[in-house]
Amino acid sequence: MDDIYMKRALQLAHGGEGRVAPNPMVGAVIVADGRIIGEGFHRTFGGPHAEVNAIRSVREKDWHLLKEANIYVTLEPCSHYGKTPPCAKLIIDTGIPNVVVGAPDPNPLVAGRGIRMLREAGIDVKEGVLLEECLEINRRFMTAQTSGRPWIQLKWAQSADGFMAALDENGNPKPVKFSSPLSSVWMHRERANAEAIMVGPNTYRIDSPRLNVRLWGGKDPRIVIPEGHVDCARLAESLRAEGINSLMVEGGPTLLRSFIEADLFDELRVETAPLTLGEGLRAPEIPAGLKSVHSECFRENTVSTFRR
Repeated sequence: MDDIYMKRALQLAHGGEGRVAPNPMVGAVIVADGRIIGEGFHRTFGGPHAEVNAIRSVREKDWHLLKEANIYVTLEPCSHYGKTPPCAKLIIDTGIPNVVVGAPDPNPLVAGRGIRMLREAGIDVKEGVLLEECLEINRRFMTAQTSGRPWIQLKWAQSADGFMAALDENGNPKPVKFSSPLSSVWMHRERANAEAIMVGPNTYRIDSPRLNVRLWGGKDPRIVIPEGHVDCARLAESLRAEGINSLMVEGGPTLLRSFIEADLFDELRVETAPLTLGEGLRAPEIPAGLKSVHSECFRENTVSTFRR
C-alpha cells in the first residue's frame, strides 16, 4: 500500500511541472481510515508546499482522522523558514503520527534535518519508498544540489543522414525545419522544464529562434548566448552560482560538441526527421557508452533520449 499511495503522490507532483523551479516538484497524500482524506502538490514557486496543500484539502469532518493518519511525501519535508514556514513543523503541529518519505532532500538547508525534526517529535518516519522514481522526477534539482552545476540537457534536431542544417549556394549554413507540429509542442514542454536555454551566436543569428514556451505553458527560460571561446565548466558553474538548476543547450554543432568534449552533460535529446540533405552542418556523434532511455515517434519524426 505504501507504493500505491506514493505513486499517487508522484502523479500529483507532476502538476507543478514547469511552474515551481528552482524548487523541486513535490506531491503529498494523506491516508486515514483506509482512504485518502487529503492530497496536494507544490503548484508554483513561492506558493504553499505540497504538505500544506494536502493538509488544507482535508474536509472538516475528517480533521479528527489526522491524529491517526499517514502522510506520503515524495521529498523530505523542509525544516527551514524560506518563502514558506517549515513543512516538518506543520506536520508536527497538525498531529499526524506517521510520515512516509520518497527521497531525501539534498538541499543543505534540509539534508536530513526535516526527518530528524519529525523523529525528535515522536513521529514515525519511513524513508526510501519508490526512491528511484522520486529522485527521477527531480533529477534537475538533485543534480544542481549535489554537483555544483545545473543539470544539462543537450538537444538538437537532424536529418535522417545526420545533418543539422543545409548549405545555401554560397556554402553558408541555412536553417531547415525538422520538427513537426506535434514534436514542437513536446519540445516546448521540455523548454518549460529548463530554467536557462543556451544557443551560440551563429545559431541565434541564422535561425532567429524565439526560445520560449508559447506552445506549452509555464515560464520562458532565460536565454544565454555565449560569446567567443566557451569554457563550459566555468559557464555552468556561474549559472549555478546565480541559482540556475537546469540548462538546455540548443545550439549549433560547435557549441554542442564543446559540451560533449568537456563531458559536461546529463542527457541528450535528439530528434530525427525523415528527410535527407546530402550535405550541410554535420550533427554531433552520440558518445559511446550512453544508454538509450527513451524513444518516441511523433508521426514521421523520432525523438531519442540518451543518458549516462
